Amino acid sequence: MMRGLMISVAALALAGCGTAYGDAGTATATAVPPPAMTQSMPEQMASLDPSDSILFWSEERRSAVFRDMEGSFPGLEVAPASTVRELPRSAAPLPASLQAELREYMAETQAAGLMVLKDGEVLFEDYGLGFGPTGRWTSFSVAKSFTSTLLGAAIADGAIASVDTPVTEIIPALAGTAYDGVSVGQIATMTSGVAWNEDYTDPDSDVAKMLAVAPVAGESQAVTYARTLTREAPAGEKWVYKTLETNLLGLIVEQATGQSLAAYAAEKIVEPAGFEGGLFWMQDLTGGNIGGCCLSLRLADYARMGQFALEGGAGTVPAGWFATAGSPLVDFAPQAPGFGYGYQWWTYPGGMYGAQGIFGQAITIVPQEQLVVAVVSNWETATSSANRDGFRALIGKIVAAAE
Repeated sequence: MMRGLMISVAALALAGCGTAYGDAGTATATAVPPPAMTQSMPEQMASLDPSDSILFWSEERRSAVFRDMEGSFPGLEVAPASTVRELPRSAAPLPASLQAELREYMAETQAAGLMVLKDGEVLFEDYGLGFGPTGRWTSFSVAKSFTSTLLGAAIADGAIASVDTPVTEIIPALAGTAYDGVSVGQIATMTSGVAWNEDYTDPDSDVAKMLAVAPVAGESQAVTYARTLTREAPAGEKWVYKTLETNLLGLIVEQATGQSLAAYAAEKIVEPAGFEGGLFWMQDLTGGNIGGCCLSLRLADYARMGQFALEGGAGTVPAGWFATAGSPLVDFAPQAPGFGYGYQWWTYPGGMYGAQGIFGQAITIVPQEQLVVAVVSNWETATSSANRDGFRALIGKIVAAAE
């Protein structure tokens, strides 16, 4: 466990992911998709001006696009699983009073859907904002935990030797950049020591500009932007939340496996987890899937992903992968006792861990109680400590009621 690291308090407050796309630009697929996957290219796409990023859209515009990212952005579409995992209704649903509290929270935080599973059975499911069970909603940084899972799959497949592999062994183009001497594991835990600004309120921040960088022929946008960065601490000594690093992690998986993240996810996540509604994963301007952001799923498939992780992902990742990935490899004490960060999963008090993204997306896993809670939302602001705290308080009540 990486204790004693410097922790960026500003990054702790952000805890999400932004995308620099305004409406979008053009993209070219790097390979012909296999039969289970198709290219999705919207008819009308507009600017990449960071000031027109999703981070600064109106509430109405966000609500329309969050449920139809494929209508506004280029990406790859993955078919549903050949065998869908059933999520039966529990014979013992949550108490009516707690269900009322959950619906009140949903209304207060503009949640589009919330689902609770225990032992793989549905204790609660409801929708808002005109959303429903067959619709798909964007993930933002929840995608990071999917990318982490694909890293585990690539290690299990032998495509990547281990988390100790130097990044430059897989992406030689990073040689001579601030990422020289950084390991895959340090990218996965965001402890590279590279300086970064993830301020979602600032159109001049790194996170707002990274996908607007002019594409360079034959080079991922993640690498192009990485060339502009500098080091602020030795690798392994400081944690700073950086969406670019998950984009690099996605590129590492793509380079090592020879597949797009979407194609690899079709085999390693969608199929074994039994997704019912397929998956859409956005691409950047050079055709690579964006590892740190922007896949779209049904609410029930977010819950299935949580269940897949809870059950250990057998056959996809190395034994014990999720136990390690969902543990506090970076401990946020004393700034935030009980909280930490693993391999692209947030860790919480009580042995819980989860994925979370801006505007209120989350999957929370409670291993001790065999619980999964998934929520998708359109918060008024990209981040909200009050909304996150309220969600964790509700999970505590769910745990108590489900015992």
